[in-house]
Amino acid sequence: MEPTRPTRALVPALALVLTGCAVELPTAPADVGAPEARVVDPAAAVGATGEVTVCGPRDTGVYTTLVESFTASRPGLSARYVELGADTDYTRTQAIQRLEGGSTECDVYVMDVTWVGEWASQGWVLDQSELVAANRHGLIPTTLDTAFFDGRYWATPFHTNAGLLFYRRDRVPPPTTWRQVYAEAAREPGNRLEMQAKPYEGLTVNFLELLYSAGGSVLSDDGEVTVDSPQTREVLRTMTGALRDGAIDRASLTYEEDNSRRAFESGAAGYLRQWPSAHALIEETDVGDSVAVAPLPAFDAEAEPASVLGGWNMAIAASSTNVGGAVALIDHATSPEFQKRILLEHSQAPAISATYRDPEVLARVPFAAQLAESVANARPRPRSPVYAQLSRAIYTNVHDAISGQSDVESAVRRMVEDLEAAQETF
Repeated sequence: MEPTRPTRALVPALALVLTGCAVELPTAPADVGAPEARVVDPAAAVGATGEVTVCGPRDTGVYTTLVESFTASRPGLSARYVELGADTDYTRTQAIQRLEGGSTECDVYVMDVTWVGEWASQGWVLDQSELVAANRHGLIPTTLDTAFFDGRYWATPFHTNAGLLFYRRDRVPPPTTWRQVYAEAAREPGNRLEMQAKPYEGLTVNFLELLYSAGGSVLSDDGEVTVDSPQTREVLRTMTGALRDGAIDRASLTYEEDNSRRAFESGAAGYLRQWPSAHALIEETDVGDSVAVAPLPAFDAEAEPASVLGGWNMAIAASSTNVGGAVALIDHATSPEFQKRILLEHSQAPAISATYRDPEVLARVPFAAQLAESVANARPRPRSPVYAQLSRAIYTNVHDAISGQSDVESAVRRMVEDLEAAQETF
């Protein structure tokens, strides 16, 4: 079977999507806003000195590379990285403890894209609208959307993320739709799909990828719950049937990213829904030579592909004592040179469009075009200051339905109730 390979023809076409000048700004839910905040001056980096402390998630190497390269490149400035937690939830908890207490330890927070509404509405971070305006010509529009809340930008995208479909080209054909993937996966046990279906944020993302492609949604632009829909029911029935028929590995109900990747690497499956950072790890295994990568497909032949945007943004703490140094570090992190490094050395998806067209990237990263397409098709998760509660309402009820602990109708009804209850807490 023909493997999926990046082509130079695909990348220029994607450039039109990745660099489009006309960007329609998203809206915040009604009656939810952010307080007045200090606006960061892009010129603050000029003449800045001292140490910049960056705080964020577990470092897999990219943040060490960042602070070391920044320190080496900027005389008079240095940076250090403080790891706040081994997983996203613990990182958020540790960050909020510092932010609520007005701690001056951290100048820059590496912020999950789902935290922007919460942190902005609490007044914990500075307004980066002018800094984003100075750099936005190079930033992918979908990544910019993740930093936007209540008419302002509260962070600068650092690296983005959008799901990909890894597949064994020696066993299964390239994906065309999710329905086709499930049909192929059900033919043989070795063709099945591995995904992240444990009740946690990963399941929210896996579900939303299907829901968005099927034409469904969770919240309207004004914050109304819209998940009680035919599309939600169809997606849940499809996932439930795929688990029942063996198209989805039932062990996926307990899997996070690493578990699902290891199952795929063991040879137990033909398909794997994963983030791009898994590519380098899969390539080093015995199955690496037989694995190809594709953008996430459409739900069916009448649908459009959709992925869910992940990634991390850089916010400047309202309590920072070195805002100029923080701006200089953000400028360095989003430079074309460093964005290229995070893809080539760490398999992280850049937030600027030019990287995906770089000749060296095209030569060394076999899935660059597919990743660019996936990012271009990506949509943000529901935008809300109470996103953590919304996600819990989604993944808890989705897991109940697809695992057989609840019927679809009951799961949808409870999901609506839980989402509305979460909205009322803010």
